[in-house]
Amino acid sequence: MTDPRELVSLLETLCPMFLLVDQNGCIQQAGPTLQKLRPDLQLVGQGFLDVFELIRPRTVTTIPALMSMARAKLHLKFHDEPRTALKGLVAPLPHSGGAVINLSFGISILDAVRDYALTSADFSGTDLAIELLYLVEAKSAAMEASRSLNLRLQGAMLAAEEQAYTDTLTGLKNRRAMDHVLAHMISANSAFALMHLDLDFFKSVNDRLGHAAGDFVLQQAARIMLEETRDNDTVARVGGDEFVIVFKGLTREDTLEAIAGRLIQRLNEPMLFQNQKCSVSASIGTALSTQFQVLKAADILHAADLALYQAKRDGRSCHRLYSTLTNARP
Repeated sequence: MTDPRELVSLLETLCPMFLLVDQNGCIQQAGPTLQKLRPDLQLVGQGFLDVFELIRPRTVTTIPALMSMARAKLHLKFHDEPRTALKGLVAPLPHSGGAVINLSFGISILDAVRDYALTSADFSGTDLAIELLYLVEAKSAAMEASRSLNLRLQGAMLAAEEQAYTDTLTGLKNRRAMDHVLAHMISANSAFALMHLDLDFFKSVNDRLGHAAGDFVLQQAARIMLEETRDNDTVARVGGDEFVIVFKGLTREDTLEAIAGRLIQRLNEPMLFQNQKCSVSASIGTALSTQFQVLKAADILHAADLALYQAKRDGRSCHRLYSTLTNARP
C-alpha cells in the first residue's frame, strides 16, 4: 500500500487542487492551490459540504451520496465570497472509505486567475489551463500591440492630412485647404466673406535681398494676418505672395473695411531682416457670399480677384469691395 505521505505528495504534484476526505466527508488534506483560494480558512478539518455548495447534481445532499458519485462530474461553488465556480471528480479510496476529490476551475479560470493572483506554479505542469493562460496572455499582448499600432497609424494619418493642408513655409492653410473650406461653407449654405490679399513690391524684396528675405517677409505677413483674424477664420497662402482669408459668418462691410485697414497699415511697416529693411504693402479685394443667388467657389474667388485688381489700379495699398465695382454682377 502506498504511504499516505507519498500519496499526498503525489497528489500535490499532479493535482494541486485536490481534497482528501474521509468517509464522513471531513477534509483530511487540501492541495496547495486550493488552500491558496481560502488563505484565511484552514480547510483541513472542515466538512466538505460545509465549505462547498453542490450545484449539480442537485440530488446529492449527503456524504454517502457524494461518495457514490465516482466518475461523475460535480459542479460546485464556495459557500462564501468570492463564490468561484468549480468542477470536480470523485475518486473513492477502496480501503479507507474516503475519497480523493479533484477540483478545477473550468471556464472560470480567467476569473480565478484575476481574483486570486494565480500563476503557472499553481497548476500542474500538464494542465491545459496553463496553455490557455499563455494564449490569453499572448492575445492580450497582441491586442495591446494592435491598439498601440492603430494609435500610431492614426497619429501618422492625422499628421499626413495636416501636412497636406498646410503651407510649409508660413504654417498657414494652403490652396487645397481653402478649397475644402469653401466647398464646406457653400454646401452648408453658410454666410461668409472672402478677402484676397496680395503683397505689393514683394518681387523687389526677393531681387534685392534674396529669397531668404522674401521667406521672412511671407512669414511675418502670415503672422500679422493670423493676429488680425479670429480662430474660426481661415487664412491660406494660395500663391507666392497671395493670400486668401475666409471670414466665417462675417458679411458686414464696415467691419471688413476695418480689418483690411489694419492689415494694410501693419503690412506697410518695414520689416527688418538682418538689419536690412524689407518694404512691402498690401492690396486687398473682398467679396461676400450673400451677393450671389447661386454661389460657386469659382465665382466668389473671381469676384474677390476683380476687387483686388481694382485696388491695384487705384494705386495699391488699399482695399476694395466687389459690391462697389461698377461692373459687379451679384
